[in-house]
Amino acid sequence: MTTRTVADLAHARTGDKGDTSNISIIAYREQDYPLLLERLTVAAVTQHFAPLLDPAAGPIRRYELPQLQALNFVLPGILKGGVTRSLALDAHGKTLGAALLALQL
Repeated sequence: MTTRTVADLAHARTGDKGDTSNISIIAYREQDYPLLLERLTVAAVTQHFAPLLDPAAGPIRRYELPQLQALNFVLPGILKGGVTRSLALDAHGKTLGAALLALQL
């Protein structure tokens, strides 16, 4: 069996507000959306980003957008203070979308 990643089925868009990043995962094909729903869980995303998360900021939230065949994940605290306060190389969180695309399903 071939191991697939999220990138095989979808693309990502990211955004930020303060120290919170949101990552939208949008399926390329409608028929791939159910697999993303099943496998791309809050638990899987939390495990994937565990070293970067701030537990005090709250849990990751997932929103389902079936009309768009998309999932939106909100990751509070992951930007370590946000664009104007963070010393992180990627204070906007744009590479977080690419990192999530690497997750194996």
